[in-house]
Order: sequence, then C-alpha cells, then structure tokens
Amino acid sequence: MKCDKKTMLLYAVTDRMWAGKETLAQQVADALQGGVTCVQLREKQLDDAAFLQEALTLKALCHNYGVPFIVNDNVDVALACHADGVHVGQHDLQAQNVRARVGGGMLLGVSAQTVAQAVEAQKNGADYLGVGAVFPTSTKTDADAVSDATLKAICEAVTIPVVAIGGINAENILQLAGTGVDGVALVSAIFGSKDIKQACRQLRALSQKVVSG
Repeated sequence: MKCDKKTMLLYAVTDRMWAGKETLAQQVADALQGGVTCVQLREKQLDDAAFLQEALTLKALCHNYGVPFIVNDNVDVALACHADGVHVGQHDLQAQNVRARVGGGMLLGVSAQTVAQAVEAQKNGADYLGVGAVFPTSTKTDADAVSDATLKAICEAVTIPVVAIGGINAENILQLAGTGVDGVALVSAIFGSKDIKQACRQLRALSQKVVSG
C-alpha cells in the first residue's frame, strides 16, 4: 500500500505515562483537533484484550478526522481492529513476515537507523520509515542516535516517506529542515504538553517549514 506523504507530516505516537486528568482517548482527540496527520497507538504494558479495546476506540476517533490509525508492534491487534497500518522496529518483527501477514492493504512502517536498514525495509514491503533517534530522548532510552548526515542519506536512498523521530520538540524541530524528511513523529512534545491542541497547531506549522525547507 502506498503511503501519502502528507499523512506523515505530524505523526503522534501515544504514551500513556503522560495521561493525567485526561484519558488517552481525550488526549488523542485534542491532538486530532490540533492538526496531527497520523496517530500511532504504542502500548507495551496492556494485555491484548485491553490493547484491542483501546485500539478500536482510537481508530474510530482517528477516522472521524480522516487520519490514519497505526498500531505499534502488535500485528494481531492491528488485524483485529482493522487498523490502517502497523509499525515495527528492527528488533521486533521482520518486515517481510509482517507484510506477508497483513497483506497489501495495510500500511507498514518500519524503524531504521542506517541506510542499509532503510533500503532493506523498503525492499521488504515498508510503506514508510521512522528514523531516529534524531535528538536525545527520554521516551526510548535504548534508541540509537542518528546523525543529520545519516538521516539525509536515508532520505536520498529510498523512495518511500521518511519520518524523523526521537526527542523532537518546538525548540529543535527546525534543525531538521533540509534533511529531506517528509514529517516528524512526536511523543512527549504532544502528549506531555499542558495544552495539546495548541502544541499541535504550533508543531504542525513548524513541521510544514521543515518539510518545505
């Protein structure tokens, strides 16, 4: 399935550690109202039944806004909720095997840190790449750093959309201008914000500058 680059512009990745007064669903609704263009549900602690229930809720929300809904890692949940896509890391599942399971109708995102990984992922059926960590991040402490030079080289080496991820916020996002990325993926810069809607409006405007820069 071909991935529309426009849907990668402002890619929100959930993290329930930021849920406080609001539920995760309320936070995602705020992000959608603020202009995020894609939502990935990332859950490492929930069992499959709870994960699926949450996925169904968030998928319905995303579709109300015409925004793709992606499930992180769990192919069973992605298939069960008829998600728009599934995203896997280098140490999770082989992209080729995931593509065989989900068929051609579901978006497949793959994390990459090197040009070789990026090219291999595209060859194995990835529709887009998540590349990072482009900045230090507390969300995923085991993430390898990806330099500007490597990010640019990955963007030049593949024909599928590339999304930068890792430690991106309003203060450093414009440093990604000129790298060739098609969008940015954020966790705490969105869900850790006191005003998610306003944060997303600002981040979307900044990500437009990055993509056109």
